[in-house]
Amino acid sequence: MKNRGILLLLFSIWIGVAQAQYDPKALVVLDAMSAKYSKISSYKAKIKSSMVNEVDGINEEMNGEITVKNDMYRLKIEEQEIYNDGKTVWTFLSEINEVNIDDYYPEDDEITPSKIYTAYKKGYKYVLIEETTLNGVKCDVVDLVAENVKSTQFFKIRMFISQKDRSLIGWTMFEKSGSQYKYTIENFQENIKVEDSYFKFNPAKHPGVEIVDLR
Repeated sequence: MKNRGILLLLFSIWIGVAQAQYDPKALVVLDAMSAKYSKISSYKAKIKSSMVNEVDGINEEMNGEITVKNDMYRLKIEEQEIYNDGKTVWTFLSEINEVNIDDYYPEDDEITPSKIYTAYKKGYKYVLIEETTLNGVKCDVVDLVAENVKSTQFFKIRMFISQKDRSLIGWTMFEKSGSQYKYTIENFQENIKVEDSYFKFNPAKHPGVEIVDLR
């Protein structure tokens, strides 16, 4: 049964790549979304996420909060916080009071909270799939399919974009292993006041923290 699931996954990947194109209708939607967020210098939002792998019987859910300013972001999820100031990444594990530090080397095909709105501009074909409703919001559904499936971790990104104001309501990232990473945005607050220091981990605020420097 598991082998059958893997074969079905590979078939779906092939079909998705074969059907992908540079759809002008999808481009209109994507450009409008990108233009909207290009005017927002910073934002905070609640984020619901899940990881589903039907082949392996996995369904995990997490809730958190994301704050973004230009290319910096801070993500709070259960028992973990990720700080990224564009140069350094700190991963704080609150349960064991440990922080891992590493240099940040962004890759061209990396999808981060600050890049999701412009991901379509390089390395992806795009097609307008359908209209649907997500969390009570009428959305256009656009698929981004990687031009080079072999060289990327995620072969497809499905985006749910509000028809009313072109906000990104949610997206799903499809991994070649069969895993799907789903994200939904709620309580979006734009152009908030936030200092750059908010995106840097401060050991003084966590007495006794163990620092693991991986640089």
